[in-house]
Amino acid sequence: MRDSQAASARPLKELRGIAMADAPTSEAPRARFDPLTAIAVLFFLMALGCAAAPAINAGPATVAGLLLLAGLAGVACLALVVVRGSADASVDSEPGPDRLVEALPEPAAIAAADGRIHAANASWRDAVGQTLRLPKNGPSAASLFAALSSARKGDTGRASIRSNGAEHEAMISPIGARRFLIRLAGAPAEHLALPKGALDVLSAFNTATPPPPKVLDAFAAASPFGAALLDGEDPFAAVIIEANPALAAMAGGGRPGQVFGDLIDLASRQDAAQRLAAGAAGALEVRLAQDPSHIAHLYLSRSDGRWVAYLVDVSEQKQIELQLAQSQKMQAIGHLAGGVAHDFNNLLTAIFMQLDVLASRHPLGDPSYEGLNEIRQTSARAADLVRKLLAFSRKQTVQRETLDLGELISEFEVLLRRVLHEDVKLETEYGRDLPQVRADRSQLETAVMNLAVNARDAIRAHGGATVRIRTARLSEYEAAALGYPSARGPQALIEVSDDGPGITPEVMDKIFDPFFTTKPVGEGTGLGLATVYGIVKQSDGWISVDSRLGEGAAFRIFLPVYTPEPSAIPVPAPAKPQRPAARDLSGIGRILFVEDEDAVRGVAAKLLRARGYEVIEAASGEEALELCEEHAGTIDLMISDVVMPGMQGTDLLKQARAYLGDAPVMFISGYAEAEFSNLLEGERNVSFLPKPIDIKTLAERVKQELQKAA
Repeated sequence: MRDSQAASARPLKELRGIAMADAPTSEAPRARFDPLTAIAVLFFLMALGCAAAPAINAGPATVAGLLLLAGLAGVACLALVVVRGSADASVDSEPGPDRLVEALPEPAAIAAADGRIHAANASWRDAVGQTLRLPKNGPSAASLFAALSSARKGDTGRASIRSNGAEHEAMISPIGARRFLIRLAGAPAEHLALPKGALDVLSAFNTATPPPPKVLDAFAAASPFGAALLDGEDPFAAVIIEANPALAAMAGGGRPGQVFGDLIDLASRQDAAQRLAAGAAGALEVRLAQDPSHIAHLYLSRSDGRWVAYLVDVSEQKQIELQLAQSQKMQAIGHLAGGVAHDFNNLLTAIFMQLDVLASRHPLGDPSYEGLNEIRQTSARAADLVRKLLAFSRKQTVQRETLDLGELISEFEVLLRRVLHEDVKLETEYGRDLPQVRADRSQLETAVMNLAVNARDAIRAHGGATVRIRTARLSEYEAAALGYPSARGPQALIEVSDDGPGITPEVMDKIFDPFFTTKPVGEGTGLGLATVYGIVKQSDGWISVDSRLGEGAAFRIFLPVYTPEPSAIPVPAPAKPQRPAARDLSGIGRILFVEDEDAVRGVAAKLLRARGYEVIEAASGEEALELCEEHAGTIDLMISDVVMPGMQGTDLLKQARAYLGDAPVMFISGYAEAEFSNLLEGERNVSFLPKPIDIKTLAERVKQELQKAA
């Protein structure tokens, strides 16, 4: 084995020297018969004969013939010398590849660049076989030809040759132009025999597992989320070996020796343990024991009897998800409530108008008067309920104005003190530099009133003594800290709080749902907070709730601060001329009344005719358009519902304006004016009357519109 290795390490020049030194002592090399050379000599002799033919025919007596024969003889001798010299040189220049590889003790061969084997020794044939070329296919081919390429550059290439089921390590060296010496290093690997002890050591090394981690890695130790190394089979009963500072800041623990499960809320820990036992993968959602309102994602990684735990605080993300889900739910309920309110308004309009008809027949003193009056009061309560539904669904007509926040609450405080009972104390706190807001005054007062009444009822039912109203100007960062995470720019705050029992967590998610109430049956409709929610959203604001059991609740309304344009010069607005109340509700004129609800259209047309008007009725937009064309230029006023099957009121106006001329148009609808006002851009002489309406209000507005057009 040592001799083989020593021979493999000999320089290539030494091997060449050995081959050349052996040449003189061996048998003289025999010239090889070359057919091409023989053919060339034959043709050369034929050429000499053809050239000598003229000289022979001329006879040897002439000097020219003698000179030609002498020259041809010299050329022939010179050619023979050259041919013999080249043959000898070719024999002497070849060092004898067979003898070169035979001089090597290890398996060796000489191969060309294309893989053909020119010569090989007996050891090579025993190891590789009687093959005439190197392997062209298989996994060893790529390694072999890569080594040949390396040898072509003058380096020693190494490759693995597989033959006869055995692997051979080959060393390849260049020995001439496109020729390479290939030597196999020792015996095949499968013939190596290791002692049993060495095999046992190798087997133990291959099957050994790394020792369990003793400390957190650098990434986990410096991460912004909580990380801890735990020792134990059960991660929730395991002891903390090491924890990073983020875990202590998040969960209020992480000391070495502390049980990791103590950092997690009990109920949440039990649920996470069940999910882990069931084979749940990914994050486990848990609540922290220090503050159950904080939610975290727990990631566990097993490592040889120890656990690495990661806690990521996702409280803000969960809060945003809940707010988004709540917003989508409220929007869906709002669409439903708006549609219901629209239909109720049509029915209430018909009821109010029928009551007007009956009231004219049964005046005060009539036995039926009291019953009719009771029906009217009940209908008014139903109309108020519908208004709350519209406020919740954000489809109520809004009349925005610039309001000073301090003045608004100060003026409204007087009314609030009358609403709250004497056993409930009202405290107000006005911040500095209170801003202006753009909102509907009556809507904002309704929202504050509902919050104050709810706080009063909670105090009287469960204990407490004080209702507080606080106003302030907030920056967007202060607003975010108080419950408005997506605040943009300065905000105006209206906070209504109490020192009552607070709101339980199971109720908190439902407080803004319509018709949800915790009050006894008959004491609440469940629309108070739903109305507040709709008013705030319709005012482009935000509402949040902060409540702790036994400490009370605080409702915070955030409204964007209104800043007037700096270029605007404050000029006192001239007083708007007040429309005089029309005492005489009779009049003359042709009115086109368009309403798909038969009960509303029939009663309204009948009552308007009773006051002197000529009324043309239409049950749809298409029918009204035909009547407009038929009575072109003679219609003094068109009254139309907005939402109708088929052609809508706004589309009717655009197509009928050519027949109406400058006649005024009055829309009546149970939806807010803002729902369709953008569709009326560029239109003139258009007014709006929200449902439900009674005949007195309708007749008064009809006379006012006709007087303006006169």
